[in-house]
Amino acid sequence: MSLKVKITEDMKDAMRAKDVVRLGTIRLLQSAIKQREVDERIELTDQDVMAVIEKMLKQRRDSIEAYESAKRQDLADAEKAEVVILQSYLPQALTDEEVSAILDAAIKATNATSIKEMGQVMAIVKPQVVGRADMGKLSTLIKQKLG
Repeated sequence: MSLKVKITEDMKDAMRAKDVVRLGTIRLLQSAIKQREVDERIELTDQDVMAVIEKMLKQRRDSIEAYESAKRQDLADAEKAEVVILQSYLPQALTDEEVSAILDAAIKATNATSIKEMGQVMAIVKPQVVGRADMGKLSTLIKQKLG
């Protein structure tokens, strides 16, 4: 079953269960997927759907930080609930050791020695970790290893 089909089935289940938070989050996700399909005139693959979910997760995390700094815990909690729902569609996250091993292999494969070659390393690493690791942290780790 493709990820888009699973999301649609989960939306139907949330409707039946009258789970307002889950239903709202899934509708936002479906809207983002549909918007990208219309904008790019393509049918999104599971990989593309995971990229959409990653983008939404990043937005939610940024919102949580902003709400917590503004002392709006109620809004932060709502965003945290959406994060949990969105994360359920991503594969199991990689451990720090697994990410480090993937980075080391990519650095070795590209013979990268400086930050100037970060793009080459990222090109090899990104397809392996999309949806399974935070790209911001990944970028920081690459800079540390090459810096």
